[in-house]
Amino acid sequence: MAVTKIALALLGSCATLAAHAQTASEPVKVSDLLKIEQLNNVTLTRDGRRAAFTVLAVVPDEKSKADYKNLTQLYTIGTEAGAQPRQLTFSKDGATQPAWSPDGRQLAFVRPVDDKPQVFVMPADGGEARQLTRFKYGATAPKWSPDGRQVLFGAAIPLRDFVKDSLLNASKALPLWSYEKPGFTKNYALGSARPNADGTLAEVRAYLDKNELDKKAKVLDNLDFQDEKDVSADKSLGQLFLIDATAPAAQPVAITHGFYRFSQAEFTPDGQHLLLLAAIDSVRHPDRAQENAVFLADRDGRHLRSLLSQDSTAYGTPAVSPSGRWLAFQEAPTGRVAVPKLQIRPLAGGQVITIPLDRTPAGLMWSSDSKYLYFTAQANGGVPLYRVNVSTRKMEKLSADDTGILSFAVAQGHVVYAQTGVRNPSDLYVADASLRQVHRAGTFNDWVKTRQLSLPEKHTFVNDKGLTVEYWVMKPTAYQAGQKYPLLLNIHGGPAAMWGPGEASMWHEFQYFASQGYGVVYGNPRGSGGYGEQFLRANIRDWGTGPSSDVLTALDKTVAEGWADPAKLVVTGGSYAGYLVAWIVSHDHRFQAACSQRGVYDLATFFGEGNAWRLVPNYFGGYPWQPAVRALLTRESPITYVENITTPYILFHGENDRRTGFVQGEMLFRSLKVLGRPVEYVRHPGGTHELTRSGDNRQRIDQMLRTYEFFERYLHTKGVAAQ
Repeated sequence: MAVTKIALALLGSCATLAAHAQTASEPVKVSDLLKIEQLNNVTLTRDGRRAAFTVLAVVPDEKSKADYKNLTQLYTIGTEAGAQPRQLTFSKDGATQPAWSPDGRQLAFVRPVDDKPQVFVMPADGGEARQLTRFKYGATAPKWSPDGRQVLFGAAIPLRDFVKDSLLNASKALPLWSYEKPGFTKNYALGSARPNADGTLAEVRAYLDKNELDKKAKVLDNLDFQDEKDVSADKSLGQLFLIDATAPAAQPVAITHGFYRFSQAEFTPDGQHLLLLAAIDSVRHPDRAQENAVFLADRDGRHLRSLLSQDSTAYGTPAVSPSGRWLAFQEAPTGRVAVPKLQIRPLAGGQVITIPLDRTPAGLMWSSDSKYLYFTAQANGGVPLYRVNVSTRKMEKLSADDTGILSFAVAQGHVVYAQTGVRNPSDLYVADASLRQVHRAGTFNDWVKTRQLSLPEKHTFVNDKGLTVEYWVMKPTAYQAGQKYPLLLNIHGGPAAMWGPGEASMWHEFQYFASQGYGVVYGNPRGSGGYGEQFLRANIRDWGTGPSSDVLTALDKTVAEGWADPAKLVVTGGSYAGYLVAWIVSHDHRFQAACSQRGVYDLATFFGEGNAWRLVPNYFGGYPWQPAVRALLTRESPITYVENITTPYILFHGENDRRTGFVQGEMLFRSLKVLGRPVEYVRHPGGTHELTRSGDNRQRIDQMLRTYEFFERYLHTKGVAAQ
């Protein structure tokens, strides 16, 4: 039945696209990036009659007429037939993280106030929003108590502030784990004294601490000293609070205590307890302990007790069934590349049921009758919605592999979800519980109807490890049989990411290059997510040779179709794919031009420079100072083979990218420049690793156009030679 449903969906998709091609008149433009609206954070009322969701749009920046900013607003829609979405919020500050009150009459949400997130409450039908929290540390992730009288929220509190906070830390306790400041015992460095440069040693230390707070110095003692955009010694504790939702000027009450790091919480259905996700203990330094545990506590936070806790294990996404009987969760080992297990057990304790799913589940959500557990998972180029019957253990895939469920909610037999696909980068759908009756409920991104689109064609082959590799080919939008076209090999990062027609982030880039007359080939080489653990681990200690063989095989098979010009091949990719592009052009000279974005080129340096440094021990089995590992890192680093690179090369890096580290780009650029090779290096001020996905919109367009322009210097597809 599931296969038939998917086949029909695919046929319907193809028929719609064929009709679309006959009526559309314009190619996709680079500026269309500014038109894409992205839907997310779908949530349903308890009775299933109404949904709320967010829409992220690009709008003019009031501070600069030449710039654009991303702004998220709340929308709502009924689940009855014919209902239309309605925008609820219009503030220039936007709104995120919607949460329905139990009676469905109010919505809590988050909005920034003085650069800190705060929780607001507004009537479900719209109207003036009331600021509920004015917490000095900010407030996020609101959740209503089942009786509707309180709102639970989280806050990230800097460790230094927490230690000195007379309410949150009345006993003036210090962490049980060592602060790891050399020369101190019992975390004495976190004590307090009056700053005085000419005073006692304690006062001198307080003076030096004040210099740190005033940004006159950065003193690093922590292992994870990089965030996404900076080097920082700051350490925060995730704590949880309750606030009265009915009383004006109510003050939040802390319900968690001590030096745990709480990252998720929800009320049990009876409202008597809280289910919490937190670091496994408060003894080890947060940078040292990668485990997560699931706890249960009274609703006021007392009597904290462990439900799921084990060394070298991270538990995640705990979800209690509406009956209060079942607990669903993920379990994964720490320190290794693995697919998490999806598991269910009685909340009160008992036998654990492992659901046979060799994919990574996300968004665990129960049906109102507690009969089904719903979730999404990346799989074979898409992000389908699944459900499993708890009694029979039968699992169903409810949506097709050629689309992606971006966000969903389930209640009382209704499913509301945001979905991406070839026809539309993001729109809203309402369905029954089994997705047999689906209707489009939104009109978001309808501008796509006027654009000519290229339809990806799926192909497969079996690689040298016996693994089936999937790849997709997009012909130029204005393709005509008998002509030859340039071909762009586009590679994904991660390395455990996954691309396909159901992955939203590349929709515009793929269609833009196809509209410019390029064929595009992309796929999922060994090491990608969405194909199970054996496939995921197939690039352990082999980041270069094996994965490059897979993507080049996809390229070769596309060229063999006869329409792509083998003399006009180009290649691009970001992050791990930036690494793989460098590897490929240092071992293969078929490309006329290449582009690496935010790549890693020297693995030993990356270990110290990037905040994703744990990829080194996880994939290569150790650290650069170990001789065997050092030899492996040298063998697998593209910089080792830099003398072999002769392909014209453009490199990009955000100046604040601390995930891979911008020195990586500087190393490769300088090496190629010394060698006299054709290379250009582009830095985007303020850009982070997420620049092409959620960064400055002018910089996103800039990077795409610079890539296209660089390729054109060497392909001359417009008939103009490089000067």
